[in-house]
Amino acid sequence: MRIAVTGSIATDHLMTFKGRFADSLVVEQLDKISVSFLADTLEIRRGGVAGNICFGMAALGQRPLLVGAAGEDFGDYRSWLTRHGVNCDHVLISTTKHTARFVCTTDDDMAQMATFYAGAMSEARLIELGPIENAAPLDLVLIGANDPEAMLRHTDECRTRDITFVADPSQQLAFADGPFIRKLIEGADYLFTNEYEAHLTEQKTGWSAADIEAQVTTRVITKGKDGAVIITRGEEPIEVPIAGETRRADPTGVGDAFRAGFLTGLSAGLGHRRCAEIGSLLATYVLETIGTQEYVLDKEAFLDRLAQSYGDDSAAEVEPHITCVRP
Repeated sequence: MRIAVTGSIATDHLMTFKGRFADSLVVEQLDKISVSFLADTLEIRRGGVAGNICFGMAALGQRPLLVGAAGEDFGDYRSWLTRHGVNCDHVLISTTKHTARFVCTTDDDMAQMATFYAGAMSEARLIELGPIENAAPLDLVLIGANDPEAMLRHTDECRTRDITFVADPSQQLAFADGPFIRKLIEGADYLFTNEYEAHLTEQKTGWSAADIEAQVTTRVITKGKDGAVIITRGEEPIEVPIAGETRRADPTGVGDAFRAGFLTGLSAGLGHRRCAEIGSLLATYVLETIGTQEYVLDKEAFLDRLAQSYGDDSAAEVEPHITCVRP
C-alpha cells in the first residue's frame, strides 16, 4: 500500500525527574501553580508524530511518505529518515521558522509534563495532497496531530478525492472544540485515540460512543497497560493485551509506534488483531528505549517476542510481511 503520514515533525527534548509530580501539586492551589522540577537527564532526539510513525513503519520494512513542514534545520533529520527508508520528498521546508520542538519531563510514575512549540509546523496548512495523489494513487492517509488548519485541509481533501483516511487527532484534542473534532473524524475509516482521548472526544463532540462508532468504520482505542480494543462497525470488539516488556525507560512515542505497527499490518492485509499485536510489540520497543526512534529491530528477535506474547500463529502470520532491514 502507498501510505502517506501527515502530522508534526519535531525535535524532542526529553528529561527525567526522580520523584513524583503529584507530590508537588496542591489541588486547592492549582490556579496559582508555580513549580520547578530538577531534571537528572536530558536527551535531544528526533520526533514528531509523523516522523515517529514513518520511522516505525520503515523499521518494519514499509516505505511510507512523510507529509509535513519543517525548518531549514531539518537536514540531518531528513538524512536519518531517508537512510531508514522514509520518503521525505513531500516535506515542506520553511525559510523563516525552526522545526517544531517538544519539551517533556517524565517522573518516576511515568507521568509527563510537556510543552510543544509549533514553529514551522504552522506552514503545513500550505501542503496540498493533490499533487502527491496525482503522482501515484494513495491507498491510505493518516491525519495526525499537526497545524489545525492543515488537519482540516487534509481531511477535506481525503473526502473530496475519496481517499481512505485515518483520523488521529491525539494531542490536538486538548485545544479543539466539538465542531472542529467532528470535522476531523466524520467519515474516517479509522479513528485512533487513547482511552482518555476517547472520553475527551465524546465529551467535546457531544456524541456518545455509539454515535462516534456510527461515524467511523473502525475505532482503535489504546488503554496503556490494559492493551487496546478495536471496534469495527457490525463486528465484535477485539481486545489485545500489551506485549511483554523487558524494562521501562520512557513512554514518549509509544502511541506513535503502535500506529506504525498497526498500519504495517493493514498494508500487509492482516486482520485487526494481528495489526494491533504488531503495534503493541513495536510500542514496547519504544518504551524500553530513551527516544522515539532509537530502537533497532531484528526480524528473528521481533518474531520471537511476538510469539512469546501472542502465540506461534501470530508470528507465523506476520513473518512474511516484515523485513526489519537495518540501514
